[in-house]
Amino acid sequence: MGTFEWPLRITDLSGERSVEVEALVDTGAFYTSLPACVLREIGVEPTYRRRLRLADGRLFEADVGEARATVSGESVTTQVAFGEDGSLPLLGALTLESLALAVDPVARRLVPHVMIMHASCAAA
Repeated sequence: MGTFEWPLRITDLSGERSVEVEALVDTGAFYTSLPACVLREIGVEPTYRRRLRLADGRLFEADVGEARATVSGESVTTQVAFGEDGSLPLLGALTLESLALAVDPVARRLVPHVMIMHASCAAA
């Protein structure tokens, strides 16, 4: 799949500070990620650490926190990884799934996606 960028707004949980970026849509990345300095600047606080693998194969420990992500007018609370300073903002699979968005690789855009619910959970 080719890559493309998409507008993303990340807001701290108080709703007071936010940043708008062009994020690389990366369904191979679990977390949405922004440079740590950007997340700290808008007041996003780390809540735990995870061991993550970068696209080049390197392993590193990253802080992860919660923020509000807005994509195409829809907002959701999501977990965000504190990336290396100077790294590209990534829009990851967790946030895309939470927003019920899928990737149209041909048109290079995000599209609404009907989520699957197991039949055992649906009303009879």
